[in-house]
Amino acid sequence: MYRQNRNKKYLENLGQEENYCLTVDCYPGVDDEIFDLIKEIYKPDFVIKSEDVFYEKDELNKMMNPFLTEDRVRGVMYYGKMDDFIDDIKLAQYQSLASHKGRVLVYGVGVSYIHKGDTLIYCDLSRWEIQLRYRKGMPNFKQDNDDEDVLKKIKRNFFIEWRIADKHKMDIFENIDYFLDSNQEGNPKIVTGNALRSALKKTTQRPFRLVPYFDPGVWGGQWMKKNCDLDEKQNNYAWSFDGVFEENSLYLRYNDTRIEIPAMDLVLYLPVELLGMKNYCRFGAEFPIRFDFLDTIEGQNLSLQVHPLMEYIKSHFGMTYTQDESYYILDSDDGGVYLGLKENINFNEMVKDLKLAEDGKQIFDANKYINYFPAKKHDHFLIPAGTVHCSSAGCMVLEISATPYIFTFKLWDWNRLGLDGLPRPIHLDDGIKTIQQNRTTSWVEKELVNNIQVIYDGDYLEEKTGLHELEFIETRRFTTSTITYHDCQEGVYMLNLVDGKEALVESPNHAFEPFVVHYAETFVIPSAIGKYTIRPVDNEKIIFIKAFVRN
Repeated sequence: MYRQNRNKKYLENLGQEENYCLTVDCYPGVDDEIFDLIKEIYKPDFVIKSEDVFYEKDELNKMMNPFLTEDRVRGVMYYGKMDDFIDDIKLAQYQSLASHKGRVLVYGVGVSYIHKGDTLIYCDLSRWEIQLRYRKGMPNFKQDNDDEDVLKKIKRNFFIEWRIADKHKMDIFENIDYFLDSNQEGNPKIVTGNALRSALKKTTQRPFRLVPYFDPGVWGGQWMKKNCDLDEKQNNYAWSFDGVFEENSLYLRYNDTRIEIPAMDLVLYLPVELLGMKNYCRFGAEFPIRFDFLDTIEGQNLSLQVHPLMEYIKSHFGMTYTQDESYYILDSDDGGVYLGLKENINFNEMVKDLKLAEDGKQIFDANKYINYFPAKKHDHFLIPAGTVHCSSAGCMVLEISATPYIFTFKLWDWNRLGLDGLPRPIHLDDGIKTIQQNRTTSWVEKELVNNIQVIYDGDYLEEKTGLHELEFIETRRFTTSTITYHDCQEGVYMLNLVDGKEALVESPNHAFEPFVVHYAETFVIPSAIGKYTIRPVDNEKIIFIKAFVRN
């Protein structure tokens, strides 16, 4: 099970004294494999588990239900802390027990509240791996919801469990003696706390990529399968999260050992170095930009949808900023984008037709009410919150947007079921309240479709391609066969090589080693880097797009 002998020795050498407390704090989702392994190696006299100090299931649900709501997907953001759900009487009892003589193992979610331990291990886990385990039947923390709708399990995580777990992790981060990567079943890996913290600091001094993941969907296409070297046996791939700190993870290598940690660890631990002070003051320890892929080539239309305005998402879901976005077209096979309302439509009639469609009484005629724009490679469609939109079949989209990604109000899903055989969630009431009725054809054509401004046209071409003035993200597209010079200017940048095979990101003063970027790869330039260059390999023409928070 534990294939790296050197990792096993970490645990075997811990606490040879008769009186010793080993504390193993865990992110929600870490399974019993880790507990069994540590117990076998450490051989404690007695064990204390964190579940014993939390309120019982029914009480936890009573406390959480106002934030979970009845919706399958969305709840209300919880801004409290983990100890809000801990029974103080039970906690005092187990704190006393943990202080008794003997070899003690304190294990589980949040156990640092019980005892810091003579040695503190933190067992971490990526959010994507957690979601995969939910699909296999894993329940939420201290729940018996094995068979519950996976979307509801993830909702409990997104709005409550991940929030309180991240806060707790950061409270103890500097004091963690060892980090244990539990992402690979049967192959956990351990490094010292000092080694991991040092690696995170080094990460903010160089370009890097997140660990992408790919997932099929009812509307998924074939482009990513062919261009990203993916499993040909899969029917399709609908999306890829390639630059989403909330979801993606980081690989860190120590000689011949590679560990995986949630990318949010970097954001939470070193927000100023990563984001820059201006962004940190504006957003806090949150990464404000995300890049992801939507593949409908040889696939189907996305759902017709709209995202909430700032006031709506704040008042209804407790979010501090909303899901503004854009579609950058990486490739197109006679595809297009539905965007904004047609001129002079009867909005009330459209609402009536949407409700009839939701009830299964008719097919919604999207072309009657919604603009459709043919899309070609390198088009950029801007989608400020409140604008009805979706990609049609035949598009490969690089979605550049603000970080929130769970607040999609689906209006119409083309009369289909999800891969789970269930109707996909429709949020018509929310969507109708959100649609900005003045975003009609003439406005959309002027403001949102290829609203491109040339910034510089010389030895290279620099263009501003978006986003809309209502959105806080700005994008610049560079077309070049020569080296270009850049400066972070106290802010983080997220980029993607949208054309060309390969490019090199380099430091003018050799502060970091050259970083190789390949076609369609997303990468991050931390604020702490400052100046950097991007150079095509062999003078081949490349096109890359970079996004940043506008001042």
